[in-house]
Parts: sequence; C-alpha cells; structure tokens
Amino acid sequence: MRNQLKLDNLYRQYAKTLYFYLLKLSGSAHLAEDLTQETFVRATIHLHEYEGEEARAWLFKVARNAYLDEWRKQKRRKAIPLLSLVSSKKEMISPYGIPEDSLITQETHQQLEDLLGYLPEQYRSIIYLREYQEFSYKEIMEALQLTEEQVKVTIHRARKRLAALAKKKGWEYDRME
Repeated sequence: MRNQLKLDNLYRQYAKTLYFYLLKLSGSAHLAEDLTQETFVRATIHLHEYEGEEARAWLFKVARNAYLDEWRKQKRRKAIPLLSLVSSKKEMISPYGIPEDSLITQETHQQLEDLLGYLPEQYRSIIYLREYQEFSYKEIMEALQLTEEQVKVTIHRARKRLAALAKKKGWEYDRME
C-alpha cells in the first residue's frame, strides 16, 4: 500500500514533465504518451529496487531507457524517423507586447527545436535536461548514468555542436557556446 501511494505521488508530480521530455526525444505526441505510460509501468515493477536516488532523476533514467528501447525497436523496423523536424505544437502569440518580438522569439524557438533534431540522442538528452528541465549536474549524472566529468564534457560538446550547427545554418545562436 505504501509503495502504491509513493508511485501515485510520483505520477502526479512527474508525469507531465516526463511526457514533455519524451516528446522532445521522440518528436511524436502519441509515442510520448505511450512511453510515459511505459515509464510508470517499469517504475511500478522496479519500485522495490529504487534505492533512494532522487526520484526525478530516477524516473528520467527509466524514461530514457524506455525511449532507447523503443528507438532500437523502431530502428530495426526502419519505419519511423528519430525526430520530426516539424513541430506539431503551435504557440499562441501574446496579445501584449510587440508582435514582431513574439514572432522573432517564436522563430528562434523553432530554430532551436530544429537544431536539436540534428544532434545525437545523448546530446539532445543532456541539453534538454540541463536547459529545459534545469537539472543539476548531480541529477544529470543519475539520470544518464554518467560521471560528473562526463556530464561536464558532454554538455560542453553538445553546446559546441549546437553552436556549430547554428553557424552552419546561418542562424545566430551564441548562447550555448
């Protein structure tokens, strides 16, 4: 009963965040929903193995593993691209402020989404966890099963690759350098 309450609390707290993480990785809302469910199914099965790691990092590790398993399965079938370059999410433009600023912000956001689609999975994951989810290095270490040095190096390389891709595309993107 106690484990059920623990899992219910984890679901309420992290389901939406995990869904958006999996959506960024897969590029498919349907697949992200399925993988979110799969994450909590696996969490239910392995809750007894959970050894007090921070819950958020542990769940992201489970989610990433579910995604990688699905990706490998799809790769064997060669049916689904890894990430759709066209975002299905349309953002509303705020009725406040200058419309041109909103458009520029929206274009910049779309450019970033496009660029992330060209990165290898590990770089996409680490950039997403650090920049979008604001994970600490320790949380990234737990979620991706890396050492602190590997986290720092991978973040640096991912940012450098992202900046190089932006430059190659002729886009201004120096935030990540």
